[in-house]
Amino acid sequence: MKVALIVILAVVVGLLVVIETGLRSLFGFGNPLIYISDDEIGYLLAPNQRTRRFGNRIEINEYSMRSGPITKTPTPSTLRVLLLGDSIANGGWWTDQANTISSLIMASSVETGNYQQFEVLNASANSWGPRNELAYLQRFGNFNAQAVVLLINTDDLFATAPTSLPVGRDRNYPDSKPPLASVEVWQRYLHKQKPIPEMKAVQQEAGDRVGFNLEAIAKIHALTRESNSKLLLVMTPLLREIGEPGPRDYEIKARQRLNEFTKIQQINYIDFLPIFNSTPNAKALYQDHIHLNLQGNQLVSKVMVRSLLEILEISPQAQ
Repeated sequence: MKVALIVILAVVVGLLVVIETGLRSLFGFGNPLIYISDDEIGYLLAPNQRTRRFGNRIEINEYSMRSGPITKTPTPSTLRVLLLGDSIANGGWWTDQANTISSLIMASSVETGNYQQFEVLNASANSWGPRNELAYLQRFGNFNAQAVVLLINTDDLFATAPTSLPVGRDRNYPDSKPPLASVEVWQRYLHKQKPIPEMKAVQQEAGDRVGFNLEAIAKIHALTRESNSKLLLVMTPLLREIGEPGPRDYEIKARQRLNEFTKIQQINYIDFLPIFNSTPNAKALYQDHIHLNLQGNQLVSKVMVRSLLEILEISPQAQ
């Protein structure tokens, strides 16, 4: 009887070890990216992290960027671009480091004039809006970038003020590593997420929310001019905006305000809605209703490269 019990326990323990090992090695569970709270920015990816999620490599540097290690100041022979954005710029767990928009821009085979290196820094985090991105720029500066790219999506025009409430309380913003991979699977997929009561007030922010975010973009523009760099504003549409019936009435109004704003502010602006609408099978560019897949990232990065070289007055010559 004792021997049988020992055998059963050994089999159970062995099975648990196999499951734990598989969850870690095959899917990357047990080693999620963790977040830190910040009074002004709201939250940041904790610096100096490396992990793999579903086979995709993710690296976060010392400045909470989805980029490799950098020097604060580039060499004179380096063309540096700072990309600010949310999960679309970041790429999330579904995008390998090499397939993020910033990496694809950096890998583009174009002639960059007198510059010998092309460097694109990726300062981004899930659900950031213009006010989070402004706070990041105010905290860290633009790292002596010749150009700053602000990548937003239509929803970002309605983004709420920065908050650190999700950190450590929302399963998507953990502030520590789980003890086991199986514990993370339980927390992320099997355990019911408890709502954060205080988030209701954040989500019901009063006032002109579009105006608040346009004001943040204006401040980002002012900071780039003060540092003698150029700003490129880029907006990607939601999947449901493509084709008919197109954006909803409130989105159309917000888009019109953004268009007028960029003209008054003289901001270089790319709206990808008409570009996607003219692309065959544009729905194939999406990972889900808002995020882009590799094909979408490739299209966006290609258009952005052309615009960057144009505003920086660098003649593109294919190598």
